[in-house]
Amino acid sequence: MTQPIKIAILAMGGEGGGVLADWIVDMGEANGYVAQTTSVPGVAQRTGATIYYVELYPEAQAQADGGRPVLALMPLPGDVDVVLASELMEAGRAVQRGLVTRERTTLVASTHRVYSIAEKSAMGDGRVDSAELLAHADKAAKRFIRFDMAQAAEDAGSVISAVLFGALAGAGVLPFSRAQFEATIERGGLGVKPSLKAFGAAFMRAQGAAVEEAPMALPAAAPQPKHPAVRALVERVQRDFPAAVHPVLLEGVRRLIDYQDLAYADLYLDRAAAIAALPSRDEHRLLRETARHLALWMSYEDTARVAALKTRDSRFERVRGEAGVKDGQVLAINEYMHPRLQEICETLPAGIGGWLMNSSLPRRLVERLTRKGRVIQTSSLHGYLMLRTVAAMKRWRRSTLRYAEENRRIEEWLQRIAATAASHPELAVEVAQCQRLVKGYSDTHERGLRNYDTVMAAFQRAGAGLAPATLRELRDAALADEHGHKLRASLAQHALA
Repeated sequence: MTQPIKIAILAMGGEGGGVLADWIVDMGEANGYVAQTTSVPGVAQRTGATIYYVELYPEAQAQADGGRPVLALMPLPGDVDVVLASELMEAGRAVQRGLVTRERTTLVASTHRVYSIAEKSAMGDGRVDSAELLAHADKAAKRFIRFDMAQAAEDAGSVISAVLFGALAGAGVLPFSRAQFEATIERGGLGVKPSLKAFGAAFMRAQGAAVEEAPMALPAAAPQPKHPAVRALVERVQRDFPAAVHPVLLEGVRRLIDYQDLAYADLYLDRAAAIAALPSRDEHRLLRETARHLALWMSYEDTARVAALKTRDSRFERVRGEAGVKDGQVLAINEYMHPRLQEICETLPAGIGGWLMNSSLPRRLVERLTRKGRVIQTSSLHGYLMLRTVAAMKRWRRSTLRYAEENRRIEEWLQRIAATAASHPELAVEVAQCQRLVKGYSDTHERGLRNYDTVMAAFQRAGAGLAPATLRELRDAALADEHGHKLRASLAQHALA
């Protein structure tokens, strides 16, 4: 019995998945096939990720059978001929759903990544490893065609749907010629020239005319800053620290100059030098891990930092690129701001901030005024200047309540590392990595700090006799969920509650 050709398309909002499905239907109907397309939106999954499903059946065969074929509305696991995925995680979802099978399915997917909500909202590094995704997809599919289709679309000035259509044609799995594919695009009448350019490039890639090679990692050139004070910091790193940790330390210096100033970066190197003098049994691992996390902690996200990041030229350019703003178009960027009383107090000088936090009437007045958030348009002159004023407050950062608190925590953390390294260098590395729990701002920072304090309290109770693997397990449990359920269970399991 003749079976329909079954094609599943997994795409996110704005990537033209619907256009791609319509192209396939139009091509089928124009070339003697009965075609049907359906779609199942998944707005809550990946910001508009949708599965489009197309079935094609030969019209001549339908007439010979004496009727119209009954085509399915949804793809079934193990019963799909072609899967088109606009992004690598979408390919992974297709494999997970069973739509890709070794005996039957040709998988065509882009290798670029758009991180899912779960990956972005994870308390730790929640990213799925791209290499693992590629390996699973390659193992699951009969044939796997992949390359960076987002970049190919950008190079052609088109959209990823045209690239997927070209890769589908190049795969040679459908009973249509290249000319029939291209005629379909021409019948659409919109964006024909860039779509055909993207189609042609993808067609050649799918047929193996251009093999995508992994970029070779080149050694980073030593920085050559022109400013004499910055150059002195770079020379200090190169002179006083092992070469294996130069990349981490130089990035830390760059980050902290950008965050605060030269003196702050010099303090960072002073602290790193104290760690460098501690015993380490694993190729300077203690210094490398501490330096990395120290740079992150010293550049904590306060109101001045957030305001500075939101008003950078590079951010406006990135948003313009992501939104596809054309010349002559106006871009409006609205920021939702809702600073809490605690964040306001932390931005003030330590004495005033502490007084306001512990006051009664002034505190209630500020809470009433800040009960509701407000929208600030950073693309307007008024909104931009307002946030730039907040960003300029970084010059007084060292006098703020927040700086005093964070500096105290950093010093305590460094002291714990030093005290532990004297007898147990491996455990000291795990202590250094506990800084991963402290991140973000507002509620995210508060939850992370609470978990950090809980883990450090357990470490203090156990002392240097605590196994490094146990401390690592506690840290991973704290990162596993924002409510702390797994951390409490792990503490109880090791009798550290």
